Order: sequence, then C-alpha cells, then structure tokens
Amino acid sequence: MDEDQKLADEWAAALGEDPDAPEVDVDEVMSAQLDELEDTSSPISDDERRKLDTILDIPVTISMEVGRAKISIRNLLQLNQGSVVELERLAGESLDVLVNGTLIAHGEVVVVNDKFGIRLTDVISQNERIKKLR
Repeated sequence: MDEDQKLADEWAAALGEDPDAPEVDVDEVMSAQLDELEDTSSPISDDERRKLDTILDIPVTISMEVGRAKISIRNLLQLNQGSVVELERLAGESLDVLVNGTLIAHGEVVVVNDKFGIRLTDVISQNERIKKLR
C-alpha cells in the first residue's frame, strides 16, 4: 500500500469514528443532479442552472476559526512571544468552518499523524448553501 493511500485510510478511519454520523457516498453526492438539490417551492431555472454549473469548479478558501478577540492597537503592539490573547469562545466549543469568510458549518478538531483536520458536526443544508450563492 503506498503512503498516500495509507494516509487516506487513516483519515477515513479518524473521520468515521462518530457512530451517529450518517454514512455518505461521496461519489453519489458529487454526481447528484441539481434537480435533487433544488427547493420545490423555488425551482432552479435553466439560466440559474447554467450559472451554477459555471461556478462549481472555482477553487475557494476553507478556513476554521477557533475564536475572535477585539483588542486595541496599543495592546496589539505590546504582544510578543509568549503573550496570550483571550478569545470569546469557550474551550470545547465547536469551531466555525468558513468558506471565503462565510460560515457554512461547525466542527471539532481531529488529529491524524500529527496533522490537524476537522470533523463537521453541524452543516448548513445544501439548499441553504445554494440559496446563499444566488
């Protein structure tokens, strides 16, 4: 087994630890027809479908936010190695998962082979995410 496959298997095992997580066929989700994603109360028009098809392969930046803090410039300039900045989030709270700065989910940190990952615990529905694209 090559190293990449071994690492992929370890991540899959780590992310599959949640017994309550629904089983998801990634290939099925990725190949789902847009008809399955649309809300029956507001169907996607052909023009909207074409626009959506155009943007589906655009790369985006995904980031995880542990917390935030507001401090004055005076305090910012006083920070040095070993300084501690208190965040508004409590220890053990879920992290925010952002795509291009927009909140899409919450999750918890997992570690596999000294690398951080995130297990999603609460995800905005596909319909809601598509509506935000409009």
